[in-house]
Amino acid sequence: MPDVSKPLAWLLLVAAGLSEVGWAMGLKYSAGFTRPLTTALTIIAIIISMALLGLAARTLPIGTAYAVWTGIGAVGTVILGMLLLGDSANLARLACVALIIIGIVGLKFAGG
Repeated sequence: MPDVSKPLAWLLLVAAGLSEVGWAMGLKYSAGFTRPLTTALTIIAIIISMALLGLAARTLPIGTAYAVWTGIGAVGTVILGMLLLGDSANLARLACVALIIIGIVGLKFAGG
């Protein structure tokens, strides 16, 4: 399969990051892989996330792709944890999330 265009690679990378959020949250909701349906959905999300990351990494630098992928996953998971699970939303945590977002945007515009 040929490499994808750079704009498409970035779209695939964002989708991979969002899929990472899905499987990270799935880890929580699968209750240690004891819930079969949630476990299956989590595994599917892992496969989708890795496949999309792999496609994006064919075009984008691997360091950039991996950092952005994990950044999107981390930010999305922290935000959903706050919204759905009652995780702390104190100023320090929000500031750290903002720093991750700044890093993701910085990598995008720094030649990724």
